[in-house]
Formats: sequence, structure tokens, C-alpha cells
Amino acid sequence: MEFRAVIKKSGDWWIGWLVDLPGVNAQEKTREKLIESLRIGAEDTLVTPFKPEEKEELVSVKVRKIKKRIHGLRSRLLIWVG
Repeated sequence: MEFRAVIKKSGDWWIGWLVDLPGVNAQEKTREKLIESLRIGAEDTLVTPFKPEEKEELVSVKVRKIKKRIHGLRSRLLIWVG
């Protein structure tokens, strides 16, 4: 499984985040350690069980088709809950 990441050098640090897994981000001293930290973050996120609290419901959201692009980003996704 592969995920897209945005990485950049900021002062003495490398910072980055996964575009496809919101919440997975890291900061390291080297590019290589940053990529490794992002990999570990992705793995941890994918294996951590999530149990909804009372009055919450966990649902799947499937993307059917994309209507248009705005500033290079896809938008207006048609979704349904199933």
C-alpha cells in the first residue's frame, strides 16, 4: 500500500504529512528518518482499532465520481454512506 506525502526542509528539520491519511505527520532531522516516521505513523493509524462512542456511528464512505478540478485539486465528490 502506498500513500502520498508532502515533505520539505524547514530550517534544521524535515517536516511532512500524508495527504491520503489525515493526522499522520512527522518532524525529523533527516529526510530518511522523516519518511520512516511517516511509514510508522501510517501503519499505526491503519492497525489501531476505532470504536465509536455512544451516539456515534462508524460508516464507510465510497467515492463514485469526480465532477471537476479546482486549482489542481479534485472536488465535488459524490458520496454515499454504506
